[in-house]
Amino acid sequence: MIAHLVGWQPSLVKLLESRGVIMRIGHYQLKNRILLAPMAGITDQPFRKICAHYGAGLTFSEMMSTNPQVWHTEKSKLRLAHHQDAGINAVQIAGSDPDEMAQAAQVNVEYGAQIIDINMGCPAKKVNRKMAGSALLQYPDLVQQILEAVVKSVNVPVTLKIRTGWDTENRNCVEIAKIAEQSGIQALTVHGRTRACKFEGVAEYDSIKAVKQAVSIPVIANGDMISPQQAKFVLDYTGADGVMIGRGALGRPWVFQTMVGLVEHNSIVNEPSLEEKCGVILQHIRELHQFYGDEKGYRIARKHIAWYLQDIQPHSVFKQDFNAITSASAQLDALEQFFRLI
Repeated sequence: MIAHLVGWQPSLVKLLESRGVIMRIGHYQLKNRILLAPMAGITDQPFRKICAHYGAGLTFSEMMSTNPQVWHTEKSKLRLAHHQDAGINAVQIAGSDPDEMAQAAQVNVEYGAQIIDINMGCPAKKVNRKMAGSALLQYPDLVQQILEAVVKSVNVPVTLKIRTGWDTENRNCVEIAKIAEQSGIQALTVHGRTRACKFEGVAEYDSIKAVKQAVSIPVIANGDMISPQQAKFVLDYTGADGVMIGRGALGRPWVFQTMVGLVEHNSIVNEPSLEEKCGVILQHIRELHQFYGDEKGYRIARKHIAWYLQDIQPHSVFKQDFNAITSASAQLDALEQFFRLI
């Protein structure tokens, strides 16, 4: 099934380039402006491959710690695992010490990273307690030290992901954006919420628009991008160079196909048929089993099936039955039987 997913025609690239809508990060030309966000526990190699096949212009790995003790662990190696079908190998790192961040960037480049993304947007408490993620937005001087150290340490493009600020009284994304540009950051993603907002409420795009007007590096808008119409609105409203899809892709990797259609070609592209979706889901679960091994794979598969069911059959009770299955082969048998009945 995956072999028959969306491709990318060279003639179309030339057409988009002539219209000035091709996006670049450093010397890399992206195939479009619709990007997959780095998400811990989600954007592993199997998921990135599917999103790339459905048209994601760039996909990011899960967040990598800058703690040297975990760089060479099996868990880190799985997070770093890349496949050419996922496109450009972009790896996100998180930490708070400039020297450790620089070293982590170097290690990841040695493992094959072609783009290094720095996480200053994660709102999770366990990350912020270590003064990493969005906690760093409180300390612009430290932000500058980290960015300059990482940029100087590697010969690949370095990008940055931030939020609009620490809280609604302290939105300093424009200040951070200017520091990023001066430090040599090649592209900046801005999630339209503060750290204090977490993922609650509605993303606001005025701050992203202000950032775009303040710097000349590519700016990528993130937050609440769940439909092609929303993605197009945000691009038009903010003037951003691209949009980044996070939670909107959970259980819906085909959303990239519909977004690329509207944003890049101003055309309505229908979602795949139910038959195609079921085939892709089965292939995804098989690849999870192969990638992680049966025991870990069937556990990770559970959350993806929950997300897929929200898209294809939101009121189904199959999720409870699926979560009780404790073998990889039984999962596939149950899925095939379930799909034959819908």
